[in-house]
Amino acid sequence: MSISNAMQTGVSGLLANAAAIGNISDNIANSNTAGYRRTFAQMVTSTSEGAQGSASNSVYAVSTLDMSEGAEIFGTGSATDMAVRGDGFFVVSKVPNDPNVANYALTRAGSFRPDANGDLRNAAGFYLAGFPYGSDGTLGAVDANSFADLRTVNVDTGLSPGAPTSAVSLAGNLPSQEAGVTTPGDPFASSAEFFSPLGEAGRLQFLWQPTSTENTWDLTFEDSAGNAYGSVTVEFNDSGANAGSPSLYSGVTSTATAPAAFSFDVATGIATLTIDNGVAPQVLTVVTGAPNTFGGMTQFSGDYTSIDVIADGSASGNLQRTEIDENGNIFGLFDNGKREALFSIPLSHVSNAVGMEVANGNTFRTTRASGAALLSTAGTDGLGTISTGVLESSNVEIAQELTDLIRVQRAYSSNAKIITTVDEMLDETTRLKR
Repeated sequence: MSISNAMQTGVSGLLANAAAIGNISDNIANSNTAGYRRTFAQMVTSTSEGAQGSASNSVYAVSTLDMSEGAEIFGTGSATDMAVRGDGFFVVSKVPNDPNVANYALTRAGSFRPDANGDLRNAAGFYLAGFPYGSDGTLGAVDANSFADLRTVNVDTGLSPGAPTSAVSLAGNLPSQEAGVTTPGDPFASSAEFFSPLGEAGRLQFLWQPTSTENTWDLTFEDSAGNAYGSVTVEFNDSGANAGSPSLYSGVTSTATAPAAFSFDVATGIATLTIDNGVAPQVLTVVTGAPNTFGGMTQFSGDYTSIDVIADGSASGNLQRTEIDENGNIFGLFDNGKREALFSIPLSHVSNAVGMEVANGNTFRTTRASGAALLSTAGTDGLGTISTGVLESSNVEIAQELTDLIRVQRAYSSNAKIITTVDEMLDETTRLKR
């Protein structure tokens, strides 16, 4: 190796160790950055051969991401802060609902909070992307091989439209001693709440009037104002295996004014009511119990028990809060008691994570070396699960970085010493002529 080659080798050592110092500086500066992945310099030999066959072993630094080292999880108390426990990245965009899939990036920084529009945005200003659930509660067909179907996750859904009631079922006991007396008493009344297609609450009333005939009752269906839809006579079994259950429905009478309507199926014990509450009247069924069964109303001696009412449908409601499960599904909890799926947050993965390019805002972008990004549900395909109310810290170990800092500084000084020594040798050579 010539003296000039020695000089060049020393310079390469200075440059390589300066790059290593830069990586260490970045790591120390980001030691408290959520989701940060440290970088370190690997020294690589660069050999060149001169005209006389002499070789020069220079060195250069290759920066590498440390994706294998885990990081601690710490609590924040915010329901929309998230951390990935295991492999995988959140998909984010700088602009909400960015139509250009090339602008999407990956990150481990899950410090997401709703902005003024309800879009989840992290501290670096990137918006979380996910798949929106449809009104039917399903995701439908989504493309997991690209970002084209992703939308910015929004937790300000406002009002839940509710659902109209279509079926009501009644279950309870009528006191048998009240029927069959000369002067029957007042009817036993109960009611059921139902919801219109607009989410408005209404009530139906049921009047059970004992008659002077044993085990026989007249059942009347009314609206909340006392307007009758219709009535039916119910007879109960008084002996045998079916004692106490309905035995016969008869005397069906409709008193509803069109477009309201009333009908009753005596074979099933199901009433059909048409409610005049819109251009298209609402139709719902009321189940009182099929003959010779005990699933609905019964008649036994004793006290009258409050009728249990089971009805579908719900009122419109306002969003109270959200919750996220470990598979990345975001649910909205509304003040009408409904729990609706809003978004599914997928995790992205690449075949070679260390091949990704580090970008601004603690994000990563795919390269040819990393491979294309694919999407999967958290907890599947070897990916980690999502925890909420927590954040992932950086995987920087300060003690290790400070130790590396001393080691690299020593190496830098040694390479500087090579240059000063070669300089002295060159100076000595030029003096030979004097």
